[in-house]
Amino acid sequence: MPLTELDCALQLVVTADRSVPVSARFSYRVQDPYSVHVTFYVEGFTPVSWVFARDLLADGAVRPSGLGDVRIWPERTEHSDSIWLELTSPHGRALLTMPAETMTPWLARTHILVPAGSEEAALDLDGELSRLLDEVA
Repeated sequence: MPLTELDCALQLVVTADRSVPVSARFSYRVQDPYSVHVTFYVEGFTPVSWVFARDLLADGAVRPSGLGDVRIWPERTEHSDSIWLELTSPHGRALLTMPAETMTPWLARTHILVPAGSEEAALDLDGELSRLLDEVA
């Protein structure tokens, strides 16, 4: 099962001048080639998982992308490049930021596993259908 994961620290923006570190694990699996899975770990709380399109993350690393629940955009300053991630759910909103230098190489590894545009070829629809039917039987 080809997989690439990234363990990293993001900053959860609490107020305009205060943020707290949040550990996260980004995962990409060849068997689910369109999706990025991310789990956030905050001490004292149950981990929270999100799934969104790899294309959304790739686009958001270079230009504002996304509507609704997940929005991603880059920020380039004289001192650093960042990627911002805004997640919205019925339970609230989270605004997170991470260094682009952390995300960009990992995202490139996902494209080595499954190049953009070839995701459909990586899907094993027959295998997944068989697995689902076996679970029902």
